[in-house]
Amino acid sequence: MAQRFPPFGIGLTAILFAIVTAAAPTVALAQDPQVAPARQKKSPELGKLPKAGDKTKGLDFLFGALKAAPDEASAKHVEARIWALWLQTPSDTAALLMMRAKAAMDAQQMDVALKLLDAVVKLRPDYVEGWNRRATLYYLRNDYAHSLQDIEQVLVREPRHFGALAGLGMIMQELGDEKRALEAFRKALAVNPYLEKVPELVKTLTEKVEGRDI
Repeated sequence: MAQRFPPFGIGLTAILFAIVTAAAPTVALAQDPQVAPARQKKSPELGKLPKAGDKTKGLDFLFGALKAAPDEASAKHVEARIWALWLQTPSDTAALLMMRAKAAMDAQQMDVALKLLDAVVKLRPDYVEGWNRRATLYYLRNDYAHSLQDIEQVLVREPRHFGALAGLGMIMQELGDEKRALEAFRKALAVNPYLEKVPELVKTLTEKVEGRDI
């Protein structure tokens, strides 16, 4: 299938792939907490991280650490921990379906991936990453209506989901709604100030949206 790139060119699509693939390595971290210390440098801010099991408290702590991160390296470490918690699911079946869906997407078997992700959200409608991954797939298929519907489901369950907020911004920008795109990108940055490429998009859109009346 021919790939249609957004108005900003391949850069925006690269952002989306970065948001999605950023989570991939952390699947193992989510399943095996002993892997993290060996693979990543510990950050002092994470020393007080609540024990596994209290996912909500853990996410609250990590989002606070993300905002307070002193530099990009620290922020990326915290971001990886957030993705790890988001990817966790008590359902072994859902986890297996997610792995197979990612493999299908990597192989460009989008129809297969969609069926697998449909099964995930049907099985576990409370699982945020099922909706988020399907929203990404719909975006890559240029099906913005369905992607927006899934993004809404993500943000209802996790309003701080910076990946979904960035995706919302990209879709709004592609649809020509630069004001809503700017709003979404700003919300994403308010949660995660170190998102790649997004600060540049905010700067460009701010000049276009808010600079018109000057």
